[in-house]
Amino acid sequence: MTNQFHRALNRMALFTAFLVAVLILFYAPFLQIAAANILLNGIIIGTTIFGIGLCFIEMFRLLPEYKWAHAYFTGRKNAPLPPRLLKPVALILRARPIRISAATLNNLLDMILLRFEDSRESIRYITNTLIFLGLLGTFWGLIITVGGFASLIGGLDFSDEAVLTTMQQGLSVPLSGMATAFTSSLMGLAGSLTIGFLGLQVQIAQNGIFQELEDYLSAHTSVAQIDTADTSKVENKENLESI
Repeated sequence: MTNQFHRALNRMALFTAFLVAVLILFYAPFLQIAAANILLNGIIIGTTIFGIGLCFIEMFRLLPEYKWAHAYFTGRKNAPLPPRLLKPVALILRARPIRISAATLNNLLDMILLRFEDSRESIRYITNTLIFLGLLGTFWGLIITVGGFASLIGGLDFSDEAVLTTMQQGLSVPLSGMATAFTSSLMGLAGSLTIGFLGLQVQIAQNGIFQELEDYLSAHTSVAQIDTADTSKVENKENLESI
C-alpha cells in the first residue's frame, strides 16, 4: 500500500519538476506572456502555486492514514489512530468484533468515501477558480479590444493625411486587450490542468486506501447474520399469513 502512495507522490514530484524545467527553459517568453496583464496573470500564477502546495499538503496528510491502515492489516490493532480522515473508522474498528455485518461494511465504506471527497473540495475549488480567472481575463480583454476599436474608429478623420499614423497609434489599446484575453486564457487553462493532474494523484492515493480497506473488510464480513435475520422475517410473515 505504501508503494502506491510513493508512486503517486513521485508522479507529482516529477510533473512539478518538469513544469519548473519548462519555465526555466522558456523564461523570456513566459515573462512576456505574464506582462500582458501583470495584475490578472499574477493572480493566476499565485493561485496555481497555492494549488500546487495544497495538493502536496493533502498528499502528505495521507501518509499517517496509510501507516495506520498498514498496521491494522498486519494485525497491530493498537496502532496509533490516524489523525484526520480515517479516525472515526479506526475507532469503530478498534472496538469491533472479529467479523462485521454487511450493513456495517457499507456504512464504513460510505463514511470513508464521503470524507475523502470532502478533503478534495479545496483542490476542486482552486481548479474551478483558475478556469474562472481565465474566462474573466478573456472577457476583460474583449471589452478592452471592442472599446479600443470603437474609440479608434470614432476618432479617425479620413480627410487627414496622417490618418494611417493615427490608426497605427490607436491600435495599441485593442491589441493590448487581445493580449490580455489570450494570455489569461492560456495561463488559466494551464493552471487548471496542472492542479487537475496533481489532484488526480491525490485521488489515486486515496483510492488506494479505500480499495485496500474494502478488500480487507470484505474478507472479514459475515453475511450469515443477515441471511438468518431475513429467513426469520420470512418465517414470521408466513406464520402470520397462515393465522
